[in-house]
Order: sequence, then structure tokens, then C-alpha cells
Amino acid sequence: MRGLRRRGRTGASRERARRPQAPIGSSDRGGGALAAALPPTRASAAQPQRRERLQQPGMDGPEGNAGQLGPAERSHRSSVSSVGARAADVLVYLADDTVVPLAVENLPSLSAHELHRAVREVLQLPDIALDAFALWLVSPLLEVQLKPKHQPYKVGRQWTELLLRFSDAPDDDVAMDEPSLQFRRNVFFPKRRELQIHDEEVLRLLYEEAKGNVLTARYPCDVEDCEVLGALVCRVQLGPYQPGQPAACTLREKLDSFLPAHLCKRGHGLFAALRGRGAKPGTGEEGLLNAYRQVKEAVSSGDSPREAALGSHYRAYLLKCHELPFYGCAFFHGEIDKPAQGFLHRGGRKSVTVAISLEGVHVIDSREKHVLLGLGFQELSWDHTSPEEEEPVLWLEFDGDSEGMPVNKLLRIYSKQAELMSGLIEYCIELNQASEPAAAPEGMSGARLAPGPSPPPAQRPKLRRQGSVVCSRIQHLSTIDYVEDGKGIKRVKPKRTASFFSRQLSTSQGSYTVVQPTDSLEQG
Repeated sequence: MRGLRRRGRTGASRERARRPQAPIGSSDRGGGALAAALPPTRASAAQPQRRERLQQPGMDGPEGNAGQLGPAERSHRSSVSSVGARAADVLVYLADDTVVPLAVENLPSLSAHELHRAVREVLQLPDIALDAFALWLVSPLLEVQLKPKHQPYKVGRQWTELLLRFSDAPDDDVAMDEPSLQFRRNVFFPKRRELQIHDEEVLRLLYEEAKGNVLTARYPCDVEDCEVLGALVCRVQLGPYQPGQPAACTLREKLDSFLPAHLCKRGHGLFAALRGRGAKPGTGEEGLLNAYRQVKEAVSSGDSPREAALGSHYRAYLLKCHELPFYGCAFFHGEIDKPAQGFLHRGGRKSVTVAISLEGVHVIDSREKHVLLGLGFQELSWDHTSPEEEEPVLWLEFDGDSEGMPVNKLLRIYSKQAELMSGLIEYCIELNQASEPAAAPEGMSGARLAPGPSPPPAQRPKLRRQGSVVCSRIQHLSTIDYVEDGKGIKRVKPKRTASFFSRQLSTSQGSYTVVQPTDSLEQG
């Protein structure tokens, strides 16, 4: 496996402890991912939707009761409210925006693991929920999946420092930003284990989160896939399709509940025709209605058709989402160079989302909502640079061609979260290596291991639609091309002191430099 280790550090940074961590997270506007640098356990991310704050007991009065809150009301609420000197109500938000209130003692020293257990007990979730879900601190600027030993209250008190370190947001936005505590999918939960889940409530929570990511276009989908997924949402919310009912009117009124916003826009005239070029005639209401008619039912004896089939439809929705290469990823904000348009016109920059999971790295065009580059870990090498007074950069190196000549391509991603992304890539590779069967001893390459079922290799589907949003668009990237010996084809070269191609990831397990907090960010 190829993979470039990160550049070594000097001075005090070399003296820091080296231990595996999982820096991840995501952001919608200039924020980003973060590994919380506290006790060594795994971490992950979710999508920002609210602006609530963890507050010190005694700062505010009691919060509202459990239930579903509107975005405007929720934006002024806190995840913690005071009910006494030692007790506090902690509000944990689920993916469907409902709230789980928890009355806890000694909140400042309470760990995420203890809060996680309390949520599972209230929701009566099975043991698999311990691995499938995690607690996250989420705001419009930053998302942090908490590790089991983290203390959410203390991390929340450090929120401004974290934003200043990992976000490009203006100071005014940083001052106003407030996190909420959310119960979301664990980024390190493998999709293969998700297929083994049968508990309907766990499936529902995963379904609600995936649906939200599809509707907000965090998961870019082709029109055909949007219609299939939207039809399953129709089945869950409206029940089985009934030919005699006015389903078309119902779908039209709630179209944005079933399809992403960009497919719900209605236009007239030449502009709408041009904007919709390439879309098939069934796009939107008609295509959704046709897909709704085709949803298959699975009815169990003893239950009503509506209730008995919900679990199967949750599962069908998740299985369809599993086809998306970025399902379950951690998302990071960054920018890349646009290809130059001519001798006198430089391309500028393009906003991108970097999606990282156990399966690889995907770079997504934030505006156009399609994949620019998708790479498995076996297909890439990487490094990050953080020079003083310059922007941090994540470098991705992969094989390509230039006018028919095989070359190595370097993609430069500007982001304050470059070090976090680099650490997450390395951590994911280590997890994958740890889960692989032990390699045959050296000198026995021709001998087979003891017979036994081996996990099938993760592969992309063999066929993709022409122009699919999940296909790479390397021609839209501005890369630096090199031949294999390191000699530059183009004169533009990254500033570095060592060759990318001299540092390959060792297959042996080893330590590496992790993201470390300042002393003020560490917990005891």
C-alpha cells in the first residue's frame, strides 16, 4: 500500500507523546473537523444544523421540555440548563430533531461514555448502538465527535478556542457560535456491520440521519437515485401507494421533504430549460411518483401493513445510501486551485468538501454537488504542510496521465484542517490494517493461509452512469504533474524539502505524530 507519512516536526513538537488519534469533523462554512485532543479513543463528525451552547449550571433558567423544536427556537436554547447546585438537565438532540432530556449529577466531570449510556437507556437501544452511534458537539461552524472519555461540558467551554484554531470564520461569527449535543452515527462504524442491524429503532435513527444528508445535498446523488430514495421516504411518511388517492397533490405540497432542494425548484422559460438540460422527463414530481408506485411491500403477519414494513424500508434506504462512496464519511472544508483559463487569467479557487472514511478520500465540489476526485487508500499517497505565515495544505498524490504519459499527480487542498485530515487518513489506514488477516510469513508468499472465509475486498460498483455525480472529474482539477522519478513535467512545484516519493507508508504498525492541543485544551 502506498501512503506518504507526514513531515517530521522539530523542537518541542517532537517531544509530544505519539499515539493514534482520530481527528475528524465537518463544517458548512469555514469551520471544520477536529479531533479532540484529550484521552486516546476514537472520534468522528456530523452535520451542523443548530447553534446551542453547553452552559455552566446556574447561568440560565430551566430549559423547555422534551419534544420537537423548530430551528429558530432551537437556535437560542442550550444543551445544558441549571436545575440546582449539582443537578442539570442535558438536552441531547437526535437526527430527526427530537430531544432526549437527561437529568444528571456533577455535569462538569461527566464523561461522554456515561451520557451515551444514559441516552441508550432512555431510548431502550440494543448493545450495538454503543458502536453505531457517538455523541457529537455540533454547531454551524464546527463538528466534533466526542471520544468516550471526553467531558462534554469542558469541551463546550473550550469552544471558542477550538473555532479559532480550526475555523476560518470571522470573529463575530466565532463569538456567537454555540454547540449542541447530538446523538449521531459513528464515522468508524463499518457499513458491513450496519447490514447486521435488525432493531427498528436503530435503523430509524440511521435512516433519519442519512435522509437529512441526502436532502441537504451533503450526500450528492444522481436524479434517479434521489427519486428512489425519495420514494422510500414517501412510503415511510405517507404509507403504501394507493392508486385511488391524490398522491400527486400531496407530493407537490411536500416535495422538499422527499427530494433535495435543487430538484424542487420550478422555473419557466428558456433559463429553466437550459438549467434542466440533460435531466430526464420524469425528474421531480413525476419521477418521484413513478418511483413511489414501484416501492415493494414486505408485510409480516400480525402487524398492520404500514408498521410491519417500516423496518424493511429503513433498511432499503440505507442499502441504497451504501452505494454512495461518501456515506458515513467525516466532512472537511477546503479549497483547491481552479484550472487556469488562459495565459492572462488564473483560475482562482474553488470551495470543496473533503469526505474521509474507512474506505478512502473523496473531494466534492461544494457548489456543483458532484465528486471531483475519489481515491481508495491503496490509490493515494498524502502529506500535509503547515509553513509559518502560509496556508496549511493537504497534498494528495495519485496516478494519472499527461498527454498519454503516465505521471504522478499532486492535488493541493488549502485548509486549516489539513493536519486533521492527514491524521484521519493515517488512522483509517491503521484501522484497516488491524482488521485484515495476518499476512503470511516472509518467504512464504506462495503458501496459502489456513482455510477460512476472508472478507471480500471493498470495490466500487463496476458500472456508473455516464456523468454520474459520484464519478471523478479529474479534468476539472488543477494538479501538479510529475514523472515517476520525481522530475517535474511542469515547472510549478510545491515547496518542500523532501520528495513525496521517498516516504512510503510502512505496513508495520508504528506510532506517528498526532494533533496535540495547547495546555488550555487538555482535560485532566
